Amino acid sequence: MTTTFSKEEKAAMRAAAAEAKAAKLGADLEEACLAAIAEMSGTDKELAETLHGLVKEHTSLGAKTWYGMPAYTKADGKVVVFFQSAAKFKVRYATIGFKPDANLDEGNFWPSSFAVTKLTADDQKEVVALLKKAVS
Repeated sequence: MTTTFSKEEKAAMRAAAAEAKAAKLGADLEEACLAAIAEMSGTDKELAETLHGLVKEHTSLGAKTWYGMPAYTKADGKVVVFFQSAAKFKVRYATIGFKPDANLDEGNFWPSSFAVTKLTADDQKEVVALLKKAVS
């Protein structure tokens, strides 16, 4: 017995399949980001976990990896903010950086990345303010 579906039913099934695929892809990207953070150690891991938590709590950005490091994207997949570990680049500080799709423009001159060795409660408030501005 062959089942025939209307155009509307076929369209609905295709949409459901696309949504499932996107959800799976999003889950896979998030897993890759969390795995990248899990591979870090010490201060890098602590900073990356803190940034990840702040991004997830205060924005709708999606997680993924970018050059093997945690990154957070708009729905179109464009990176807005990223984390670079100190250990990977053999430098004395980690970096929280913002890409051009972040809405941080302020006049003719503004910072797009920040050196970070610790994130105090006050520092976290500043990061949240930047994240909110970046996605506004």
